[in-house]
Amino acid sequence: MATIPGPMTGPVVPRSKAVVSRQNTRDKHPQLGLWFWEIDRVLLLLVTLLISIGLIAVAAASPAAAERYSEGTVQFDQYHYLYRQLVWVVLSVPVMLVISTMPKDRARRMALVLACIFLFCLALVPILGSEVNGAKRWIGSGFAKFQPSEFLKPCFTVGMAWLLSLKVQDRTLPVVPLSALLMGVVALLLMKQPDFGQTVIFGTVWLALLLLSGVSIRIMGWLFGAGVAGVIGAYLFYDTATRRINDFLFQTGDTYQTDMAHATLTAGGLLGTGPGGGEMKFRLPEAHTDYIFSVIGEEFGLIACLGIALLYIAIVVRVFVKLLDEEDQFQLLAAAGLTTQFGVQAMINMAVNTQLAPSKGMTLPFISYGGSSMLALSLGFGLLLAFTRRNPYLVRSPYVFKWSGK
Repeated sequence: MATIPGPMTGPVVPRSKAVVSRQNTRDKHPQLGLWFWEIDRVLLLLVTLLISIGLIAVAAASPAAAERYSEGTVQFDQYHYLYRQLVWVVLSVPVMLVISTMPKDRARRMALVLACIFLFCLALVPILGSEVNGAKRWIGSGFAKFQPSEFLKPCFTVGMAWLLSLKVQDRTLPVVPLSALLMGVVALLLMKQPDFGQTVIFGTVWLALLLLSGVSIRIMGWLFGAGVAGVIGAYLFYDTATRRINDFLFQTGDTYQTDMAHATLTAGGLLGTGPGGGEMKFRLPEAHTDYIFSVIGEEFGLIACLGIALLYIAIVVRVFVKLLDEEDQFQLLAAAGLTTQFGVQAMINMAVNTQLAPSKGMTLPFISYGGSSMLALSLGFGLLLAFTRRNPYLVRSPYVFKWSGK
Protein backbone atom coordinates (compact mmCIF):
# COMPACT_ATOMS: atom_id res chain seq x y z
CA MET A 1 0.00 0.00 0.00
CA ALA A 2 1.46 3.32 -1.07
CA THR A 3 2.07 6.02 1.53
CA ILE A 4 1.85 9.73 1.03
CA PRO A 5 5.24 11.29 1.70
CA GLY A 6 5.37 13.92 4.44
CA PRO A 7 6.72 17.42 4.01
CA MET A 8 10.27 16.38 4.86
CA THR A 9 10.31 12.97 3.14
CA GLY A 10 8.96 13.81 -0.32
CA PRO A 11 11.04 13.75 -3.43
CA VAL A 12 13.41 16.66 -3.93
CA VAL A 13 12.48 18.62 -7.01
CA PRO A 14 15.40 20.59 -8.43
CA ARG A 15 14.74 24.30 -8.78
CA SER A 16 15.01 25.94 -12.17
CA LYS A 17 18.19 27.70 -13.13
CA ALA A 18 16.36 31.03 -13.22
CA VAL A 19 15.20 30.70 -9.60
CA VAL A 20 18.69 29.68 -8.47
CA SER A 21 20.18 32.61 -10.39
CA ARG A 22 17.81 35.13 -8.75
CA GLN A 23 18.55 33.68 -5.31
CA ASN A 24 22.31 33.87 -5.90
CA THR A 25 21.98 37.47 -7.04
CA ARG A 26 20.11 38.44 -3.86
CA ASP A 27 22.69 36.63 -1.73
CA LYS A 28 25.62 38.33 -3.45
CA HIS A 29 24.08 41.82 -3.51
CA PRO A 30 21.94 42.17 -0.36
CA GLN A 31 22.26 45.97 -0.29
CA LEU A 32 21.15 46.28 -3.91
CA GLY A 33 18.10 44.13 -3.22
CA LEU A 34 17.25 46.18 -0.13
CA TRP A 35 17.62 49.38 -2.14
CA PHE A 36 15.26 48.07 -4.82
CA TRP A 37 12.53 47.36 -2.27
CA GLU A 38 12.96 50.57 -0.26
CA ILE A 39 13.49 53.15 -3.01
CA ASP A 40 10.54 55.30 -4.07
CA ARG A 41 10.22 53.98 -7.61
CA VAL A 42 7.61 56.60 -8.51
CA LEU A 43 10.07 59.40 -7.71
CA LEU A 44 12.76 57.57 -9.66
CA LEU A 45 10.42 57.29 -12.65
CA LEU A 46 9.47 60.98 -12.49
CA VAL A 47 13.07 62.18 -12.39
CA THR A 48 13.95 59.81 -15.25
CA LEU A 49 11.17 61.41 -17.29
CA LEU A 50 12.57 64.88 -16.52
CA ILE A 51 16.09 63.88 -17.59
CA SER A 52 14.75 62.35 -20.81
CA ILE A 53 12.71 65.46 -21.57
CA GLY A 54 15.81 67.53 -20.82
CA LEU A 55 17.83 65.70 -23.47
CA ILE A 56 15.09 66.29 -26.04
CA ALA A 57 14.89 69.96 -25.05
CA VAL A 58 18.67 70.46 -25.24
CA ALA A 59 18.64 68.81 -28.68
CA ALA A 60 16.03 71.39 -29.75
CA ALA A 61 17.96 74.33 -28.27
CA SER A 62 21.47 73.21 -29.24
CA PRO A 63 21.44 74.54 -32.86
CA ALA A 64 20.47 78.03 -31.63
CA ALA A 65 23.16 78.01 -28.92
CA ALA A 66 25.80 76.63 -31.29
CA GLU A 67 25.06 79.37 -33.84
CA ARG A 68 25.18 82.09 -31.18
CA TYR A 69 28.52 80.99 -29.72
CA SER A 70 30.25 80.13 -33.00
CA GLU A 71 32.54 82.87 -34.22
CA GLY A 72 35.61 83.16 -36.39
CA THR A 73 37.59 79.95 -36.44
CA VAL A 74 35.53 78.50 -33.57
CA GLN A 75 32.54 76.77 -35.12
CA PHE A 76 30.38 74.44 -33.05
CA ASP A 77 28.46 71.50 -34.45
CA GLN A 78 24.72 72.14 -34.22
CA TYR A 79 24.37 69.34 -31.66
CA HIS A 80 27.50 70.28 -29.71
CA TYR A 81 25.56 71.05 -26.51
CA LEU A 82 23.49 67.89 -26.79
CA TYR A 83 26.63 65.75 -26.96
CA ARG A 84 28.07 67.52 -23.93
CA GLN A 85 24.80 67.16 -22.03
CA LEU A 86 24.83 63.43 -22.73
CA VAL A 87 28.25 63.27 -21.09
CA TRP A 88 26.96 65.13 -18.03
CA VAL A 89 23.94 62.82 -17.78
CA VAL A 90 26.17 59.74 -17.99
CA LEU A 91 28.29 61.17 -15.16
CA SER A 92 25.41 62.48 -13.03
CA VAL A 93 22.90 59.63 -13.01
CA PRO A 94 25.33 57.15 -11.37
CA VAL A 95 26.08 59.80 -8.72
CA MET A 96 22.37 60.08 -7.95
CA LEU A 97 21.88 56.31 -7.80
CA VAL A 98 24.96 55.66 -5.64
CA ILE A 99 23.96 58.34 -3.13
CA SER A 100 20.41 56.95 -3.02
CA THR A 101 21.80 53.57 -1.87
CA MET A 102 23.55 55.09 1.15
CA PRO A 103 22.18 54.50 4.65
CA LYS A 104 20.54 57.66 5.93
CA ASP A 105 23.20 58.33 8.58
CA ARG A 106 26.01 58.04 6.04
CA ALA A 107 24.16 60.27 3.56
CA ARG A 108 23.71 62.90 6.30
CA ARG A 109 27.39 62.83 7.26
CA MET A 110 28.46 63.08 3.62
CA ALA A 111 26.17 66.08 3.08
CA LEU A 112 27.52 67.86 6.17
CA VAL A 113 31.13 67.37 5.07
CA LEU A 114 30.32 68.58 1.55
CA ALA A 115 28.47 71.59 2.99
CA CYS A 116 31.67 72.69 4.75
CA ILE A 117 33.75 72.14 1.60
CA PHE A 118 31.42 74.03 -0.74
CA LEU A 119 30.89 76.86 1.76
CA PHE A 120 34.66 77.30 1.78
CA CYS A 121 34.66 77.24 -2.04
CA LEU A 122 31.89 79.85 -2.06
CA ALA A 123 34.05 82.08 0.13
CA LEU A 124 36.88 81.71 -2.41
CA VAL A 125 34.75 82.83 -5.37
CA PRO A 126 35.46 86.59 -4.93
CA ILE A 127 39.20 85.78 -4.84
CA LEU A 128 39.63 82.99 -7.39
CA GLY A 129 36.37 83.15 -9.34
CA SER A 130 36.06 83.90 -13.05
CA GLU A 131 33.58 86.50 -14.30
CA VAL A 132 30.83 85.50 -16.75
CA ASN A 133 28.20 88.01 -17.99
CA GLY A 134 29.11 90.51 -15.28
CA ALA A 135 28.88 88.05 -12.37
CA LYS A 136 31.66 86.18 -10.58
CA ARG A 137 30.13 82.81 -9.62
CA TRP A 138 32.51 80.20 -11.00
CA ILE A 139 35.76 78.57 -9.87
CA GLY A 140 38.18 76.69 -12.12
CA SER A 141 38.46 76.62 -15.89
CA GLY A 142 37.46 74.44 -18.80
CA PHE A 143 35.96 71.07 -17.91
CA ALA A 144 36.85 71.58 -14.22
CA LYS A 145 34.87 74.82 -13.95
CA PHE A 146 32.03 74.64 -11.43
CA GLN A 147 29.61 76.86 -9.51
CA PRO A 148 29.98 76.32 -5.73
CA SER A 149 26.53 77.71 -4.91
CA GLU A 150 24.85 74.98 -7.00
CA PHE A 151 26.54 72.23 -5.01
CA LEU A 152 26.08 74.03 -1.71
CA LYS A 153 22.27 74.20 -2.07
CA PRO A 154 21.40 70.56 -1.31
CA CYS A 155 24.17 70.21 1.28
CA PHE A 156 23.10 73.45 3.00
CA THR A 157 19.54 72.13 3.12
CA VAL A 158 20.58 68.88 4.79
CA GLY A 159 22.86 70.77 7.18
CA MET A 160 20.04 73.11 8.20
CA ALA A 161 17.70 70.14 8.66
CA TRP A 162 20.22 68.43 10.93
CA LEU A 163 20.84 71.60 12.95
CA LEU A 164 17.14 72.33 13.47
CA SER A 165 16.38 68.69 14.30
CA LEU A 166 18.73 68.93 17.31
CA LYS A 167 16.01 70.97 19.02
CA VAL A 168 14.08 67.73 19.57
CA GLN A 169 16.96 66.31 21.64
CA ASP A 170 17.67 69.47 23.64
CA ARG A 171 15.27 72.40 23.55
CA THR A 172 17.82 74.71 25.18
CA LEU A 173 20.13 74.62 22.15
CA PRO A 174 20.18 77.98 20.28
CA VAL A 175 19.63 76.33 16.90
CA VAL A 176 17.50 79.13 15.43
CA PRO A 177 20.09 81.90 16.04
CA LEU A 178 22.84 79.60 14.74
CA SER A 179 20.84 78.83 11.60
CA ALA A 180 20.19 82.56 11.11
CA LEU A 181 23.92 83.29 11.41
CA LEU A 182 24.76 80.60 8.86
CA MET A 183 22.05 81.87 6.50
CA GLY A 184 23.42 85.39 6.83
CA VAL A 185 26.94 84.28 5.89
CA VAL A 186 25.70 82.41 2.81
CA ALA A 187 23.49 85.34 1.75
CA LEU A 188 26.37 87.79 2.11
CA LEU A 189 28.64 85.63 -0.05
CA LEU A 190 25.95 85.17 -2.70
CA MET A 191 25.01 88.85 -2.89
CA LYS A 192 28.67 89.70 -3.35
CA GLN A 193 28.84 87.68 -6.60
CA PRO A 194 26.06 89.00 -7.23
CA ASP A 195 23.47 86.18 -7.28
CA PHE A 196 20.12 87.45 -6.02
CA GLY A 197 18.19 84.44 -7.39
CA GLN A 198 20.20 81.86 -5.45
CA THR A 199 19.87 84.00 -2.32
CA VAL A 200 16.09 83.82 -2.69
CA ILE A 201 16.21 80.01 -2.92
CA PHE A 202 18.49 79.63 0.12
CA GLY A 203 16.31 82.01 2.12
CA THR A 204 13.07 80.28 1.10
CA VAL A 205 14.41 76.86 2.07
CA TRP A 206 15.60 78.20 5.43
CA LEU A 207 12.23 79.76 6.23
CA ALA A 208 10.39 76.59 5.18
CA LEU A 209 12.59 74.48 7.47
CA LEU A 210 12.04 76.87 10.37
CA LEU A 211 8.29 76.65 9.87
CA LEU A 212 8.32 72.84 9.68
CA SER A 213 10.58 72.56 12.73
CA GLY A 214 7.93 74.20 14.90
CA VAL A 215 9.34 77.69 15.39
CA SER A 216 6.80 79.95 17.10
CA ILE A 217 4.50 82.19 15.08
CA ARG A 218 6.03 85.22 16.80
CA ILE A 219 9.52 84.37 15.55
CA MET A 220 8.18 83.62 12.05
CA GLY A 221 6.44 86.98 12.08
CA TRP A 222 9.68 88.75 12.97
CA LEU A 223 11.52 86.83 10.25
CA PHE A 224 8.85 87.66 7.69
CA GLY A 225 9.14 91.33 8.59
CA ALA A 226 12.93 91.12 8.35
CA GLY A 227 12.58 89.48 4.93
CA VAL A 228 10.33 92.28 3.65
CA ALA A 229 12.75 94.86 5.06
CA GLY A 230 15.63 93.00 3.39
CA VAL A 231 13.94 93.10 -0.02
CA ILE A 232 13.21 96.83 0.38
CA GLY A 233 16.79 97.42 1.50
CA ALA A 234 18.12 95.44 -1.46
CA TYR A 235 15.97 97.52 -3.81
CA LEU A 236 17.23 100.77 -2.30
CA PHE A 237 20.92 99.97 -1.84
CA TYR A 238 21.77 96.90 -3.96
CA ASP A 239 22.30 97.90 -7.59
CA THR A 240 21.60 94.47 -9.07
CA ALA A 241 18.26 94.15 -7.25
CA THR A 242 17.32 97.74 -8.11
CA ARG A 243 17.96 97.19 -11.80
CA ARG A 244 16.17 93.82 -11.98
CA ILE A 245 13.10 95.03 -10.08
CA ASN A 246 12.84 98.27 -12.07
CA ASP A 247 13.16 96.37 -15.35
CA PHE A 248 10.41 94.00 -14.25
CA LEU A 249 7.95 96.48 -12.74
CA PHE A 250 8.49 99.58 -14.87
CA GLN A 251 9.98 98.11 -18.08
CA THR A 252 13.03 100.36 -17.77
CA GLY A 253 16.43 99.38 -19.08
CA ASP A 254 17.13 96.24 -21.11
CA THR A 255 14.24 93.75 -21.05
CA TYR A 256 15.25 92.02 -24.29
CA GLN A 257 15.86 88.60 -22.71
CA THR A 258 12.55 88.31 -20.88
CA ASP A 259 10.62 89.82 -23.83
CA MET A 260 12.18 87.34 -26.25
CA ALA A 261 11.62 84.46 -23.83
CA HIS A 262 7.91 85.23 -23.66
CA ALA A 263 7.68 85.71 -27.44
CA THR A 264 9.47 82.40 -28.07
CA LEU A 265 7.33 80.56 -25.52
CA THR A 266 4.08 81.62 -27.18
CA ALA A 267 5.28 81.40 -30.79
CA GLY A 268 4.34 77.73 -31.15
CA GLY A 269 0.81 77.99 -29.81
CA LEU A 270 -0.74 74.99 -28.06
CA LEU A 271 0.93 72.24 -30.10
CA GLY A 272 4.21 73.87 -31.19
CA THR A 273 6.00 74.12 -34.51
CA GLY A 274 7.41 70.60 -34.24
CA PRO A 275 10.96 69.41 -33.43
CA GLY A 276 13.50 71.60 -35.23
CA GLY A 277 10.82 73.94 -36.55
CA GLY A 278 11.40 76.83 -34.18
CA GLU A 279 12.78 80.10 -35.51
CA MET A 280 12.41 82.48 -32.58
CA LYS A 281 14.88 80.43 -30.54
CA PHE A 282 17.74 81.68 -32.73
CA ARG A 283 17.12 85.19 -31.40
CA LEU A 284 16.91 84.03 -27.78
CA PRO A 285 19.99 84.42 -25.51
CA GLU A 286 20.87 81.37 -23.38
CA ALA A 287 18.29 79.25 -25.20
CA HIS A 288 19.88 76.03 -23.91
CA THR A 289 20.13 77.06 -20.24
CA ASP A 290 18.02 79.76 -18.57
CA TYR A 291 15.38 79.98 -21.30
CA ILE A 292 15.05 76.38 -22.43
CA PHE A 293 11.43 76.36 -21.19
CA SER A 294 10.63 78.91 -23.90
CA VAL A 295 12.24 76.72 -26.56
CA ILE A 296 10.04 73.83 -25.41
CA GLY A 297 7.01 76.11 -25.74
CA GLU A 298 7.91 77.10 -29.30
CA GLU A 299 8.68 73.63 -30.67
CA PHE A 300 6.43 71.39 -28.56
CA GLY A 301 3.67 73.78 -27.54
CA LEU A 302 2.16 75.20 -24.41
CA ILE A 303 0.54 71.85 -23.64
CA ALA A 304 4.04 70.32 -23.32
CA CYS A 305 5.03 73.17 -20.99
CA LEU A 306 1.97 72.45 -18.85
CA GLY A 307 2.93 68.77 -18.76
CA ILE A 308 6.43 69.63 -17.52
CA ALA A 309 5.00 71.91 -14.81
CA LEU A 310 2.73 69.05 -13.71
CA LEU A 311 5.76 66.74 -13.49
CA TYR A 312 7.45 69.11 -11.04
CA ILE A 313 4.21 69.43 -9.05
CA ALA A 314 3.89 65.63 -8.98
CA ILE A 315 7.37 65.27 -7.48
CA VAL A 316 6.69 67.88 -4.78
CA VAL A 317 3.27 66.44 -3.91
CA ARG A 318 4.61 62.87 -3.88
CA VAL A 319 7.29 63.71 -1.33
CA PHE A 320 5.12 65.81 0.96
CA VAL A 321 2.33 63.21 1.01
CA LYS A 322 4.90 60.56 1.86
CA LEU A 323 6.19 62.70 4.74
CA LEU A 324 2.77 62.95 6.41
CA ASP A 325 3.56 59.97 8.64
CA GLU A 326 7.33 60.50 8.96
CA GLU A 327 8.37 60.24 12.61
CA ASP A 328 12.06 61.12 12.34
CA GLN A 329 12.45 64.89 12.59
CA PHE A 330 15.69 65.06 10.63
CA GLN A 331 14.42 62.94 7.74
CA LEU A 332 11.23 64.98 7.57
CA LEU A 333 13.11 68.30 7.48
CA ALA A 334 15.79 67.09 5.07
CA ALA A 335 13.35 65.61 2.54
CA ALA A 336 10.96 68.56 2.81
CA GLY A 337 13.82 71.05 2.43
CA LEU A 338 15.32 69.31 -0.60
CA THR A 339 11.89 69.16 -2.24
CA THR A 340 11.26 72.84 -1.49
CA GLN A 341 14.60 73.78 -3.03
CA PHE A 342 13.86 71.70 -6.12
CA GLY A 343 10.33 73.04 -6.53
CA VAL A 344 11.19 76.71 -5.92
CA GLN A 345 14.03 76.60 -8.48
CA ALA A 346 11.70 75.12 -11.10
CA MET A 347 8.97 77.65 -10.28
CA ILE A 348 11.35 80.63 -10.54
CA ASN A 349 12.73 79.49 -13.90
CA MET A 350 9.25 78.99 -15.37
CA ALA A 351 8.07 82.30 -13.89
CA VAL A 352 10.96 84.15 -15.57
CA ASN A 353 10.16 82.53 -18.94
CA THR A 354 6.52 83.57 -18.65
CA GLN A 355 7.41 87.14 -17.51
CA LEU A 356 5.94 86.56 -14.04
CA ALA A 357 9.31 87.23 -12.37
CA PRO A 358 12.42 89.29 -13.19
CA SER A 359 15.34 87.59 -14.90
CA LYS A 360 17.31 85.43 -12.44
CA GLY A 361 19.86 83.44 -14.44
CA MET A 362 18.60 80.12 -13.04
CA THR A 363 18.41 76.72 -14.70
CA LEU A 364 15.32 74.51 -15.03
CA PRO A 365 16.09 71.38 -12.93
CA PHE A 366 17.22 68.35 -14.97
CA ILE A 367 16.13 70.02 -18.24
CA SER A 368 18.52 72.94 -18.79
CA TYR A 369 22.00 72.33 -20.15
CA GLY A 370 24.84 72.55 -17.65
CA GLY A 371 27.43 70.39 -15.93
CA SER A 372 27.38 72.03 -12.50
CA SER A 373 23.60 72.14 -12.53
CA MET A 374 23.17 68.48 -13.55
CA LEU A 375 25.74 67.14 -11.08
CA ALA A 376 24.44 69.27 -8.21
CA LEU A 377 20.82 68.35 -8.90
CA SER A 378 21.78 64.67 -9.06
CA LEU A 379 23.53 65.04 -5.71
CA GLY A 380 20.44 66.66 -4.21
CA PHE A 381 17.96 64.20 -5.70
CA GLY A 382 20.12 61.28 -4.63
CA LEU A 383 19.94 62.60 -1.07
CA LEU A 384 16.18 63.00 -1.43
CA LEU A 385 15.82 59.40 -2.62
CA ALA A 386 17.99 58.23 0.30
CA PHE A 387 15.92 60.11 2.90
CA THR A 388 12.58 58.92 1.48
CA ARG A 389 13.50 55.23 1.35
CA ARG A 390 11.02 53.08 3.26
CA ASN A 391 10.73 49.38 4.00
CA PRO A 392 7.34 48.53 2.41
CA TYR A 393 6.81 45.64 4.86
CA LEU A 394 7.05 47.79 8.00
CA VAL A 395 3.68 48.89 9.33
CA ARG A 396 3.04 52.40 10.50
CA SER A 397 3.50 53.03 14.21
CA PRO A 398 0.19 52.91 16.14
CA TYR A 399 1.36 55.93 18.15
CA VAL A 400 1.32 58.26 15.12
CA PHE A 401 -1.67 60.59 15.27
CA LYS A 402 -4.26 59.93 12.55
CA TRP A 403 -6.62 62.71 11.51
CA SER A 404 -10.16 61.42 11.09
CA GLY A 405 -11.46 64.51 9.34
CA LYS A 406 -14.09 65.11 12.03
